[in-house]
Formats: sequence, C-alpha cells, structure tokens
Amino acid sequence: MGTHRRPRQRATGAGRARTAATITLAGAATATGLGGTVHADPQPTAAQVRTKVDTLYRQAEVATEKYNGAKEKADAAEERLEELRDQAARKEDRLNSAREALGSVAAAQYRSGGLPPAVQLALSSDPDRYLDGAAFVERVGSRQTAAVGRVRKELRDIERLRGAARVEVASLTSRRAELKRHRETVTGKLEAARRLLSGLTAEERAGLGGAPASRASRAAATGPRDGLTAPAEAPNARAAAAVAYAYQKLGSPYVWGATGPDAFDCSGLTQAAYRAAGVSLPRTTYAQIDAGRRVSRSELAPGDLVFFYSGISHVGIYVGRGQMIHAPNPSAPVRVAPVDQMPFAGAARVV
Repeated sequence: MGTHRRPRQRATGAGRARTAATITLAGAATATGLGGTVHADPQPTAAQVRTKVDTLYRQAEVATEKYNGAKEKADAAEERLEELRDQAARKEDRLNSAREALGSVAAAQYRSGGLPPAVQLALSSDPDRYLDGAAFVERVGSRQTAAVGRVRKELRDIERLRGAARVEVASLTSRRAELKRHRETVTGKLEAARRLLSGLTAEERAGLGGAPASRASRAAATGPRDGLTAPAEAPNARAAAAVAYAYQKLGSPYVWGATGPDAFDCSGLTQAAYRAAGVSLPRTTYAQIDAGRRVSRSELAPGDLVFFYSGISHVGIYVGRGQMIHAPNPSAPVRVAPVDQMPFAGAARVV
C-alpha cells in the first residue's frame, strides 16, 4: 500500500509544480500584454498634446508675469538700498569732517589743561553715549556747541539711514526668494511642455501658438514682411510710433522675462514698443491695464493695449482691422494675430 502511495504523491507534486509554472507564465504574459487582458496606456494624440502644451504655456505665462512683477519690485528695492548706502556714506564723510573740527578743539584744550566733557563725548566711538550726554553742551562755548551739534545730527541721520537700509535688505531678500519660486515654476512648466513637444513631428509643432487666420498672420508667423497688410492709421504720433516698433519686431523670439531689443515676452514687447515712443509703461500685464484709460472692444484704435484671460495674463498691441501684434509663447515668434484668437479681458489706451 505504502509503495503505491509514494508514486502518487510524487506525481501530484509534479502536477502542482507544472500548474504553478503555468500560472506564473500566464501572469507574466498578462503583465506584458501577451495575455491580451492588460494594455499600455495609449499615446496621446497630437491634439491632446497641443491642448496640454497650451495649458502649460498659459500657466508659465501667469508665472512669468508674477516673476516680472517681483523683479520690478526687487530692482526698486535694490535701487533704494544703493541710494541709502550712498546717503550714509556722504553723512559719514560729513561726520568725519565734524569730528576733525572737534579734534582741533581737543588738541587746543589738551594743551591748555585737559578736554572738556563735550569734546570727550563727541570723540567717543560710542554714539549712544554721545547722544545721551546732551547736558554737556551747555558747558562749552558757542563754537564748540555748533560743532558738537553737527556731529550729533550726522550720527542721528546715519542711524536713521542704516535702519532704513535694514528694512530694504529684508524686502530685497523676500523679493529674491519670490523671484526664485516664480522662476522655478516657469522653467518647470516650459520643460514639461518641451518634453511633450519632443514627441510631435515638426508639422504638428507648427500648429502651436494659435492658427493664423489671415495672410498677415501667416506672414508674421513665418517671418517675411512683404505679405503684411498696411497698418491702420493710429490716432496720434506716439501710438503710431509704438505700432511701428511692434511691426519692426515681427519674427523676434519669445523669451520669458525679456524686454528686447531682440527677444520679448508679451508685456516686455508692449513695454518696449511704448518706450520707443517715449512713454513709460509698468512691467506687468496686470499693471499695464491700469496705465491708461480703459476702452471697450468697439472703441479699439491702433496703439491700444489689448488684454486676455480672466487673470489679465497676456497682452498685445492693437494694430487695427481686428488684428494685434503680440509675443505668443516659446513655440511662436512675435506675430500678427486676430484679437478674437484668445478670451478678451479688456483694453487700455495709454496715450
């Protein structure tokens, strides 16, 4: 009996091993798609990639305008800090001159029998001690009193300037941290867009940045200017100069944070165009829309700034006949495009 059971056990074990092997192979086939029940995610279509890239560009543009605003404030803080340091340096020069004058008095007093309290405190390296010793001024003559008063004033001014400089340093540090955050956001979005675009053909990539709706737009997209329609007449010389500058920059590359003369982002282009016309504009889209008188879409005239999206994150310069010139995104150069290509948010006339 025992001898008959053992072979059956061996056969059963072998059968189990074969069954396990079969299950393992079947599982492997399923995991690799050979079993036909599990499939890899389908590759996105060109249209889906374009939609995603457009979203990334929009997000990058919002971050770019925040970066531009933070940079403008950081630059202003840096200028104020430099001016405060210059003022402090001038005050220190005057303080040294005043102390030298007191030094002459000190030398004379020493020769005649000692230094009066006024001079001792004025020559002290401890400003607090000096400033706390107001009563001593009454013990010296009018000339010494005036000299000590000058030292006191310079010390107070220097301390005030140093306090203001400390505030600006804190502001500048905060602005630089903000710049870093926005820079990382922009570069992250643009890198994600680049990776998506790398999977498209050159023809598919050419469809990004908005499909031109006119011969003028097509000419602007490809570079030649001889196919452009003549710009409509601007209402004044400065608006005309801004429009002319924008036309001259057709085909220039989009570079985030750039204000020309060879590359631009959207608000950098409009700022540069009006700078060429002798008009100073703020750096960002959300500040530029408040830089002039608001006008309705039906009132648009060449030179008006046209803004898009609910967050006022994109701007172009209107050139007439329903067209604008703008810097779209990294996939497209400065070009002519229809105003109705994007969600219209408002317009401003700055001159």
